Amino acid sequence: MVNQLGNYSLYIALLISIFIIIKTSLSFRNSSNVLSGNIFSLISVQSLMVIISFLTLIYAFVTSDFSNETVYNNSHTTKPLFYKVSGTWGNHEGSLLLWLLVLTIFLFLFTIDSKNLSQRYRTLTLFFQEIIILGFLLFILFTSNPFANIFPIPSEGTGLNPILQDPALAIHPPILYLGYVGTSIIFSSALGAIISGSINKSWASHIKRWVLISWVFLSIGILLGSIWAYYELGWGGFWFWDPVENVSLMPWLCLTALLHTVFTLEKRGTFQSWTIILSITTFSLSMSGTFLVRSGILNSIHTFANDPSRGVFILCFLFVLIFISIFIYFFYQKKITVSSTKTFLISKETAVLINNLFMMFFLSVVLIGTVYPIFLEVINNEKISIGPPFYHKLIIPFLIPFLFFMAIGPNIKWIKDKMEKINLKDIFIFIISIVISYIFVNKFGVSYLLSLPLFIFSLFLFFVTIRDFFGKNINISQKISHFGFSLLILSILLNGVLAKEHSSNMRVGDEIKFLDKIIQFQNIEVIKKQNYQTLIGEFNIVDKNNSLSLKPEIRIYDQPETITSEADISTTIFADNFLVFNIIKNDGFYNVRYQIKPFMIWIWISVLLISLGGILSLKKKNV
Repeated sequence: MVNQLGNYSLYIALLISIFIIIKTSLSFRNSSNVLSGNIFSLISVQSLMVIISFLTLIYAFVTSDFSNETVYNNSHTTKPLFYKVSGTWGNHEGSLLLWLLVLTIFLFLFTIDSKNLSQRYRTLTLFFQEIIILGFLLFILFTSNPFANIFPIPSEGTGLNPILQDPALAIHPPILYLGYVGTSIIFSSALGAIISGSINKSWASHIKRWVLISWVFLSIGILLGSIWAYYELGWGGFWFWDPVENVSLMPWLCLTALLHTVFTLEKRGTFQSWTIILSITTFSLSMSGTFLVRSGILNSIHTFANDPSRGVFILCFLFVLIFISIFIYFFYQKKITVSSTKTFLISKETAVLINNLFMMFFLSVVLIGTVYPIFLEVINNEKISIGPPFYHKLIIPFLIPFLFFMAIGPNIKWIKDKMEKINLKDIFIFIISIVISYIFVNKFGVSYLLSLPLFIFSLFLFFVTIRDFFGKNINISQKISHFGFSLLILSILLNGVLAKEHSSNMRVGDEIKFLDKIIQFQNIEVIKKQNYQTLIGEFNIVDKNNSLSLKPEIRIYDQPETITSEADISTTIFADNFLVFNIIKNDGFYNVRYQIKPFMIWIWISVLLISLGGILSLKKKNV
């Protein structure tokens, strides 16, 4: 009965969506400045229906209702309560329902937030947003219904993938989806604004908040995914250029470019057409990522489903949305009022444009690296994988000038600036950056691609962003985000150069020397937990001054029968000591991997600072 409540709620939401689309399409000619109260009431009821549906699915997971096929495939009675709840969205069907939930709630909030804007613009935005909601409702109900019944009712479920049973990954999808789904509001708003002729400073000021919200949530969502991959997968890294990692990075790059153009549009009334193009592209990338993950085309640990029919549905839906948006853009482009303000070469507007060009290049590299293996396999059935060397060789040469322009761009004036005056402070900072980088590169024998200029401009940006905190007319939100980005780049560089690793096969009682340390394998303890058995290894890392105890785990899950490795990480402000061990088929031997990962915590902190800058910008009216 409860299971059917969630199903019927979705059908009610579907009928409401169809009715709203009809009603809004008929009201385009309405010149009233007030949005129909009936439409707002319908949106409220629709949101309530989806909330009820989602809570119903949570209840089914918590009570282990195995008459629900989704619960049967992704839960088990021995699973802890926290992972029963998070298991709601830890699968294909539940994650789509979560996506729909965020879609409807965001539309409800948008309706309230936009009450002071024109009725025509609001109605058009609601119309396009409801088309997206209708598409997801049809997708869920007819290809991925989370309330499908199973009979006879099994006494036990198959369980959730053990690597998904982790606190970071439990909150990672909801936060990431808030970023993804926020781009749908930007998309619908852009189409509504271009048809109603509302691409102006007022619209930019309104939509800027939604761009910031999406950008902040997407940044934090990517951060949580990186942290999870770092300690849960046991690979000892935070980014692997995995295809599903890439499909979350691409909309982030596009959102970052859009964020700068929206600020410029709000301040100067320029980049109207480019802002619309970026708004459409950002949402298209979010939907493309959904298609690639749900279709099973990508081979990744992150993928949910392997059902081509589901992928075809999303692909067709995405094609329709893109076709409609392109048609609207070209048909109504004449309504875009081009600013008559002259833009000079040396100005902040030019700096924003250069920023956008770099972002588009980085986006293109990631896009090609992600989809090229797919097209190659389709054309000649040849499977290839594109790894970090591809991205490093293409991105690093262009990252160097990008860092330079990022250092000088924020301090350039709007409209026109003069370059006659030489900033002696910047020259001094640049010289210091050269000296430090040269000493560092020579001391540690760094020899990879363009290492010296990369370190020089990374340090230059880092020092400049610190100096900017003490300047006049401080835009604190911008300074924090830019400083966070400079810290991120520098931390990644230092982490890559100074990281050390040792891997060997060991038995209890063995000792191995690594650098100036001794790795001691002291003992193994076996403990029975609620839904798994854990082997806890006891290791000592001994050097001349101290001893560090690390206790990684090997977990053997019951349902499903899976073996996972849990790294133990000792974190300081300077470095992480990372140790993981795995079972190998040999007499008492285990593969032990020990890594020293410098400045890892600063990578996490830097992304938090980037996001903090975005949060603070939500309270500001101007750039």
